[in-house]
Amino acid sequence: MTEKPFDIFIIGGGINGCGIARDAAGRGLSVSQFNTVIGESAGTLSTSTKLFHGGLRYLEFFEFRLVREALKEREVLLSAMPHIAWPMRFVLPFHKDMRFDSETPTSRLLSLFMPWMKGRRPAWLIRFGLFLYDHLGGRKYLPATATLDLTTAPEGVPLQDQFKQAYEYSDCWVQDARLVVLNARDAAERGSKIMTRSKVISARKENGLWRIEVETADGPQVFTANILINAGGPWVSDVLRQTLKSNNPGKIRLVRGSHIVVPKLHDHDKAYFFQGTDGRIIFAIPYEQEFTLIGTTEAAHDDPSEPPVCSDEERDYLINFASQYFKATITAKDVVWTYSGVRPLYEDGAKSATAATREYVLTLEAEAGPPLLNIFGGKITTYRKLAEAALEKLAPHLPKASDVWTAGAPLPGGDFPIDGFDTLVAQIRTKYPFLSEPWSTRLARLYGTEAFALLGDAETADDLGQHFGATITARELDWAREKEWVQTAEDFLWRRGKLGLRVSAHQVEQIEKYLNSN
Repeated sequence: MTEKPFDIFIIGGGINGCGIARDAAGRGLSVSQFNTVIGESAGTLSTSTKLFHGGLRYLEFFEFRLVREALKEREVLLSAMPHIAWPMRFVLPFHKDMRFDSETPTSRLLSLFMPWMKGRRPAWLIRFGLFLYDHLGGRKYLPATATLDLTTAPEGVPLQDQFKQAYEYSDCWVQDARLVVLNARDAAERGSKIMTRSKVISARKENGLWRIEVETADGPQVFTANILINAGGPWVSDVLRQTLKSNNPGKIRLVRGSHIVVPKLHDHDKAYFFQGTDGRIIFAIPYEQEFTLIGTTEAAHDDPSEPPVCSDEERDYLINFASQYFKATITAKDVVWTYSGVRPLYEDGAKSATAATREYVLTLEAEAGPPLLNIFGGKITTYRKLAEAALEKLAPHLPKASDVWTAGAPLPGGDFPIDGFDTLVAQIRTKYPFLSEPWSTRLARLYGTEAFALLGDAETADDLGQHFGATITARELDWAREKEWVQTAEDFLWRRGKLGLRVSAHQVEQIEKYLNSN
């Protein structure tokens, strides 16, 4: 058993748990965090649509506070991690058959006052929504909405000829798997104890503290803490029921979101926002230079222990949806990869998953014994604000700590200007001229300014050790193992990035062999 209790013990290795650990450690609090696998606690974040966005469609549900907070956060986060996040323009083609989800308050209002609209989204309403989207969050870096003539604009080339007009607006892309591990790394560097590949067996109140039993790679260990945070994501209710033996498991709705990846469908670097006749929306986003990412679906997923898998029905739904817009024929044979994740939404009684709130809800139990804070819901864009809110809620039960600080603090490798990525790539190529431009760009995207520390004193490609394909070298694998808790090829290829799309089965075996040999 540890001699001194931690101020906070966190169950959960997703972005909320890692974000809270980083924030708390930076305030001088002692933090211990259990993670099954960094960035893969439930596959929730690394299987997202990978956007820092305000949530344009949430305006139809009158989620103005959430949208405003998320819009403000886009640029806060962008400035803290310009290597793994960057601005992206989204093209929204307009057509007369675009319809609302019938559950939206906006749809009900229009049905009441303008029944002749028959559930359609009129152009004036889309323009008004985009006006709000431009102005709710105090936009500074991102360009405003524009109107496109698809008959002449290059964005119209991949689309069917029936689409004549589109609106273009701004959001941000983020390499989500990198987001989790960099938050965890920063937390560890600030003193947080990160436990990977471990399992919390039980947690109970004892002598005014939480007594937590953890099964680790080194055997069972017992920790004590003044405060317990349940950031279990899809398993938040299971943690309450099974680990904490609580009779009040809370309310959570599990929603599976599936995506497909196909060879790239357009040459420009903008994404598409498509609206369907069923009231839903999907994105088609440039992905890993050579592909297009299409998603997402929203389906009930009742059992968090059941691995989420993109079903044939979901795959075909996304193919048919995208095929209503693109000229190119998309078939199941074009799909090179699918992935699916589970989003833990707060159960607010909405009739459909689409209508369920994306707000996070924090519940504090502190009446009898040491405090327990449960995290329900949340979205990737507001993870930092959620962490601040969690620590504010816990403030009466914590020792005096430093004030909020994360808004101005870059993640590891992100200490360069928001518009300085191209300059960083040029600096890497100047110092390491043996690197190709794609190679140096990849390293800059994954590691930012830490690429220099990774490459060290290398003067030739051979100085980086064994090569495994796709510009992966022994030097990079050593870095990932020492700095990012990597233990397997799957960790490296899929949980720290998406290089799995570019390597053969033989290369995977070689990477696995190398990681197990040292």
